[in-house]
Amino acid sequence: MGRDTLRSPVRSAIIPNAMTEMYYDHPAFGPIRQLLLDPRVSEIMINGPSRIFVERGGQIEATGLRFDSIEQLTFLVDRMLKPTGRAVSTASPYVDLCLPDGSRANVVIPPIAIDGVAVTIRRALKSFKDIGDLVGAGTLSPRMAHLLAAAVTGRLNVLFSGAAGTGKTTTLGILSAYIPTAERIITIEDTAELQLRQQHVVRLECRRANLEGRGEVTLADLVRNALRMRPTRIIIGEVRGSEAVDMLQAILTGHEGCLAVIHASSPVDTISRLEMMSLSHGMGLPLWAVHKQIASAIDLVVQHDMRPDGSRKITHITEVCGVESDRVVLHDLFMYERSGEDSHGRETGQWTCSGGEPIFLDKCARRGVEIRPDVYAPGADPSPDVVTGDGA
Repeated sequence: MGRDTLRSPVRSAIIPNAMTEMYYDHPAFGPIRQLLLDPRVSEIMINGPSRIFVERGGQIEATGLRFDSIEQLTFLVDRMLKPTGRAVSTASPYVDLCLPDGSRANVVIPPIAIDGVAVTIRRALKSFKDIGDLVGAGTLSPRMAHLLAAAVTGRLNVLFSGAAGTGKTTTLGILSAYIPTAERIITIEDTAELQLRQQHVVRLECRRANLEGRGEVTLADLVRNALRMRPTRIIIGEVRGSEAVDMLQAILTGHEGCLAVIHASSPVDTISRLEMMSLSHGMGLPLWAVHKQIASAIDLVVQHDMRPDGSRKITHITEVCGVESDRVVLHDLFMYERSGEDSHGRETGQWTCSGGEPIFLDKCARRGVEIRPDVYAPGADPSPDVVTGDGA
């Protein structure tokens, strides 16, 4: 399992840093420009003009920076919103948007934000370019990387779960490089941020209702419409409501290879959330029927977690094995186990593979993807040596 086998098969479209720097040269970004260009900053949190915090290395800290006035902060908000065509007002006091470099932003204004305008910017960090970079960062082990790359190539249906900021979308984006270039990919997001590397990609984005309450386009609407667009793959930026039903139905009607993000604290909670979404927005199906649909549709759950030292890890790769006694049966293929801390206060641990043949091997084999037995052999994977990606 050398470096070459971890290379992404699709080359990345590189966005020059000069373009990003030019965008952030605008005076509106002046108070936070140094943060936006700092590769160590993963999140910027502006709580009114005088309180600006950042996340560096998984740790939140005050910056000491500030805006001169509320008007200067409002100037920043206006500048960010202008290219997107979106707006924020007292009638619609919050908005999500994506900045030109791929960073995500959320703006909340009074009366919802009691203490004044609040802006949160989640940076689109370029440090992770391929799966080897995630291995090198200690997010997962080389064997897990091989398994997940094969799962995506082999058209398994995979849910990337975890809390906010744990790296779900980053993992999905990197693994999407293993989708063959001949496939037609439809991405569906509330706020478009995924930057896939293939050429045959159609990006769909939700639309909020206007001031008259009309014109809303939901995730569920887009999933249903995507089925009419001859998709080979459907990627959903976040499953959180009625679109869960449409996603399961799409998979069960032959649209395999679906990748989606979901907020959940464990693989078990991921299945529970799908159950609740399906029961809340479904067609009155009994619970056993919902379980059967979920077990038939979903192959893998990839669980993400933010560790106490600020590192991000995939803690579980869990296979959905079917239904038994009216319950969805899960099997943890890989699990992360903490062992302690090193002399620098960084967490130490290892991943353990439970062993046994995954039931999806035949499904991958039908797509021409063979997974070697040593990839899922029982045993521990210690924290890996650094594996440098090739810039795919």
